[in-house]
Parts: sequence; structure tokens; C-alpha cells
Amino acid sequence: MKRLTFFIFFSLLLLPAISQRLAMVTIDNRGNADMISFLIDETVLLNITKDGYIKDWGIENTTIRNNIYPGRLDKYMGKEEFYPPSENEAYRGKVKYIGRTLISYYTASDGEALKGKVKTVGNSFFNYYTDYDDAAFKGNLKTAGSTNFTYYSSFDNQSYKGKIKAVGGVTLQYYGTIDDKAFQGKIKNIDRNTYTYYSSYDRREYQGMRKTGSQSVASGGIKFFIMNF
Repeated sequence: MKRLTFFIFFSLLLLPAISQRLAMVTIDNRGNADMISFLIDETVLLNITKDGYIKDWGIENTTIRNNIYPGRLDKYMGKEEFYPPSENEAYRGKVKYIGRTLISYYTASDGEALKGKVKTVGNSFFNYYTDYDDAAFKGNLKTAGSTNFTYYSSFDNQSYKGKIKAVGGVTLQYYGTIDDKAFQGKIKNIDRNTYTYYSSYDRREYQGMRKTGSQSVASGGIKFFIMNF
């Protein structure tokens, strides 16, 4: 009986850590992945820019309309706590707790380029490319919890340099400058999922619009959402 009680107690302690993970990457009309959504418990999403700043948080809205405009969250009604004005200038006034999840930030002592960026979300550590890395992606997320991010470099095609190349084990490819101007730089493949678009030879109102490929793709345990503008 004691062993069972200990197991239940230990499992409850681990629950927040288990549930904290990268849930979604939102990619805009030109292939830029400007926002990641980190699940901090079973229902609460934390939206973070690719360079490590919190945009907002809340409960995922699963209505049909929100499937067209992802990242619009319903207000979280649980516990919220913010760092007071007496704290370090890098994070004073920023959110400290969302529910039971503690959020910490880098300070100037970690490096001026990191100052104010998300450092931890619960037990998940966030790391970034530094000024010593390629200029195309310096300052961007390198790891978010157990998920690694890689980017196309300054030496890659102009249409996709600096864009996300892989999230964990999921590879992303884009149309380049040799392709039709209506869809240069747009997402071409997410893993084995291929996207095509109407070209500059199609009717003006269709040019550059997605022709084939699902608006949302789940791969490697992550949801990728392609915005339509």
C-alpha cells in the first residue's frame, strides 16, 4: 500500500514535466516559422517567437474558424504570477507562473544577446544560436526542451536562407529562386508531405495560393500549420 501511495505521489510530481513539450510550429505565407507553441499542461499553450520571446498564452481554441487562424487562444483562467518590479530588469513584469509551470529568463550576465529570452519552461530548457553562429539564424532557438532546431545557412538559396530546416527529426524544404516567382520561398515539403501552388501564369487572384497539401500536418509528434494570407 505504501509503495502504491509513493508511486501515485511521484507520478503527480512528474506530470507537469511530462506534459511540457513542443506542440505546434506555425509557418506563414512565405515559409517563415515565426511562432512555436509549447504545451505546458494538457490544455494550455504558450506561444513563443522563434527568437525566444513570449507572445501570449491560453487555452487552445479548436473551433473551425481558429483552424484557419491558429495561435488565437482563449484566455487562461487559472493561476498567473508575474515577476515584480524589484526583480532583474531582464524579466521584471514578465510572467513567472502559468498554473504550476515556472518560467525563467536569461539575464545580461548570460550574454547581452540572450537577455530577456525564455530560459526554462518548467523542466524544459531553451537554448539559442549565438553571435558566433551563422548570421542567418543567430539568436534563434536551437533547442526547446528535447526538440532541436536547425536552419538553412547564409550560403543556401536566397529564398530560404535562415528558415527552419528541421524540427527534431522532421525536415522542411522550400521553393527556391529558380522556381516560379509566385511561390518562391514557400514551403515545399514537410517530411513526406508535399505542397504545390498556383503559378504566375494562373489567374491573378489565385497566384501563390496553395494548390495541394494539407493546411496542417502532424509529424514527429509536432503539428505544423501553414498560414494562408
